[in-house]
Amino acid sequence: MTSSLADVASSGATLRAFLHGLPGIDRVGADQRAATLGTRSIKTSAKEMAIDLAISMVDLTTLEGADTHGKVRAMCTKAQHPGEGAPRVAAVCVYPDLVAVAAEAVRGSGVKVASVATAFPSGRSSLEVKVSDTALAVAAGADEIDMVIDRGAFLSGDYLKVYEEIVAVKAACGEAHLKVILETGELSTYDNVRRASWLAMLAGADFIKTSTGKVSPAATPPVTMIMLEAVRDFRDQTGRQVGVKPAGGIRTTKDAIKNLVLVNETAGGDWLSPDWFRLGASSLLNDLLMQRQKLATGRYAGPDYFTLD
Repeated sequence: MTSSLADVASSGATLRAFLHGLPGIDRVGADQRAATLGTRSIKTSAKEMAIDLAISMVDLTTLEGADTHGKVRAMCTKAQHPGEGAPRVAAVCVYPDLVAVAAEAVRGSGVKVASVATAFPSGRSSLEVKVSDTALAVAAGADEIDMVIDRGAFLSGDYLKVYEEIVAVKAACGEAHLKVILETGELSTYDNVRRASWLAMLAGADFIKTSTGKVSPAATPPVTMIMLEAVRDFRDQTGRQVGVKPAGGIRTTKDAIKNLVLVNETAGGDWLSPDWFRLGASSLLNDLLMQRQKLATGRYAGPDYFTLD
């Protein structure tokens, strides 16, 4: 981190001054820019590559109260072998109590195990509980932790509390990567999305993530674009690259490819990798596989030919 940013979080006042000193966002301009990028067409050969790249970026997710060991094992099998010739997905994402099941199921495959923690999805708990939740998930075998910020603290202007919680959770992660969920649907403004993105990165986030998938709107193109601008500018100023994960509402191949275009045109090709860009989804993978089969065979198979995620 450059010396100009090293002391940003030395107090609540300096942190607030920095975050509110970030350039404001023209909402109309951001919406128009994202919409324009969403109209870009991709030729067939490039589409084949884009579909496989998107599959390799998927965090295949199940976060339901009815999740079982069997459901998680089945999802892990699909994550490793999505379809004939298709690449494996980047990770599976489960609740902390199912991490050990997932870790055993994907061992040696290269598929990462991600776990939501820190009182997901509300984030309404003590710091001690959040840190313990994180440490238990890591001890059970999680490679990645998806934490939620305290949106109440953020929206009331207590940025230092949010910062310190992220720092503490990051420390509890040890070698595991930390994805910080902003829950952009609750942040109200694009300026807040930019501020929350910078706040998370300053605190040590390895990834910034749009949403829990439990709040609407979730991963809209303008919000994803703003977060991509933030990681690009953060690397320019600090030399440290941070990933981006849109999650929630990404269901079709068209949605996935629009996101890849956003990445390329906003942050650049360095982010076109599962190491730096993920797609959080539960139903997207099947549509990618159906479109992949259509390109390969000329025939479009219905959803009944693919396992349910």
